[in-house]
Amino acid sequence: MGPGIDPHRYLPTSGDVQKLAVAKAIFHHGLHLEGKMSEILEKPRPGQRTLAVSKGIPESDLRHADEGAHDPHVWFDPIFWLICVQNVADELAIIDPEHAPEYASRATIYLAGIRKTHEDLERIAQAIPKAKRVLVTSHDAFGYFGARYGFEVHGLQGVSTASETSTKDVVALAELLGKNRIEAVFCETSVPSKGLEAVLDSVNKKYGLKVKLIGGDDSLYSDALGEKGTAGDTYVGMIRHNMQIIARSLGHPSP
Repeated sequence: MGPGIDPHRYLPTSGDVQKLAVAKAIFHHGLHLEGKMSEILEKPRPGQRTLAVSKGIPESDLRHADEGAHDPHVWFDPIFWLICVQNVADELAIIDPEHAPEYASRATIYLAGIRKTHEDLERIAQAIPKAKRVLVTSHDAFGYFGARYGFEVHGLQGVSTASETSTKDVVALAELLGKNRIEAVFCETSVPSKGLEAVLDSVNKKYGLKVKLIGGDDSLYSDALGEKGTAGDTYVGMIRHNMQIIARSLGHPSP
């Protein structure tokens, strides 16, 4: 799945299935993020290793989704992502023991970078006025982010973009924005903005409030990284970009 692709709605091609069939190892998410590909990913062929990278995140820390599963967006909590990175490094060392020391040393460097990023994000979040820490997006992808950094989070759609948006959802979100005089909502790079635009039109008509729609190059990365050369073409770049855009839009003096 390339940059900007929504994994919730992705359908495997025959080429995908063939690649998976001959792979020595398969790394997949483990909380059904890949939607319609989960069944293929979770059934290894003889001699093939598979790893759910989210293995080891305490179940008690996982958010429950409306659809009856767990919220898969665990990468938005860097502390959880440390667990995932270590899982990958450990599995690579088993698959390729000759290079185990290299995997370990590179993981150590990368993990340190993620910890430093987490510390920076905490500082930025704390500088946003608490009353303004309300994050409204296209779908409910930022719950772990909100829990870690102190944001109240709302999404027009549920945890999966495959869920349908009802008129009731639009009315409820419009009411939240209008009654609380929320100043900005955020588009996502992998989700069309049409739904949020309908909400903001409703807010303007009913409450006379013009809410800013943060999009374009300032859209948040949710379920996919960005194109090569953009701010979101790496994990660290993606989550830093998101926090900087959120902070700038919600009242941080200089994120």
